[in-house]
Amino acid sequence: MPPETQFRAPQRRLLEVARLFAWLGVIGIGGPAAHIAMMRRRVVTNRSWVSEDEFAQMVGACALVPGPNSTEMAMAIGARRAGWRGLVIGGVSFIVPAFVIVCAVVWMYEDVLTSSTIADIRRWVVPVVVAIVLHALWSLRTTAVRDKRDVIVVVLALTGAVVGIPELLVLLIVGVASVLLRLAPRSLGVVMALPAVALVSPSLVKIFLVFLQIGSVIYGSGYVLLVFLDSEVVGRGWITEQVLLDAISVGQFTPGPVFTTATFIGWHLDGFAGAAVATLGIFAPSFVFAALIGRVVVWSQQHRAFGAFLRGVSSGSIALMALVLWRLANEAFTDWLAAVTFGVALVVLLWRSIRR
Repeated sequence: MPPETQFRAPQRRLLEVARLFAWLGVIGIGGPAAHIAMMRRRVVTNRSWVSEDEFAQMVGACALVPGPNSTEMAMAIGARRAGWRGLVIGGVSFIVPAFVIVCAVVWMYEDVLTSSTIADIRRWVVPVVVAIVLHALWSLRTTAVRDKRDVIVVVLALTGAVVGIPELLVLLIVGVASVLLRLAPRSLGVVMALPAVALVSPSLVKIFLVFLQIGSVIYGSGYVLLVFLDSEVVGRGWITEQVLLDAISVGQFTPGPVFTTATFIGWHLDGFAGAAVATLGIFAPSFVFAALIGRVVVWSQQHRAFGAFLRGVSSGSIALMALVLWRLANEAFTDWLAAVTFGVALVVLLWRSIRR
């Protein structure tokens, strides 16, 4: 191969990664499962960048680390195709289109639409979002409860949340409980978690730190984001549950990562600058985790305590999501039309699942 061609090959691969994931960031509606299916079709079937087995291993590896799975898949595929620069380009290309779209939507929400128009939109959209999250929760039940020990972990997580224990502490407790239930008395695990950031009013630095904390510890389905937003953002009085529901709606119905819900909330708190720092905060840890995916897989295979801890955190996260969903449903069902909309949306989701 001529030297000039060898020089251009890495740049060509980077461009291929940028084009693919930027396009998926524009058309990728439907959440992480839909995103991963789109990626599989393009990088396995159409382009043969990776084999079927390699792709499956990547999916499993991304499920082992905190953060948005489909975004981390974009990074992992980018790294596989074009090295560490491909990891960065894959993630940025997938996130930026969604960021721009959500910024446009929230600008209209804040500055163009009237309060009555927003109320009308919310009346129809929010019950659909509740149906989507409920359907996701039902689909994840087999992940949360696979044996009697998982049942204990779920009950423990729900109990802790009901009595008012902070969510991060609940997940730490159930993770340790899972280790003890599965491996005690012959193993010990060391667990690290970011401390809660005690903040009162949202400056740009505070917004960044809160979303950095969420992005660093959130584990499981992207819908678990509800748990942390309810605690860390609504719980601080930064936004109301109505605004949270609107943010979730936009994150779900716009293309790209569901985590761009953070973009909406950041804009609501401090305009474009707030949107930028919230987005940066929640996605920044994913670039680190994606770079460490290979090592995490090896570590989980070599250390049973670590695998047991992750399993407990996964079960606990889904249990907490059920509790938050219950509270959000009380905000969504304002009249009989909302209930009917929810019912129709749930039937459509179940029908689609059966057809698959």
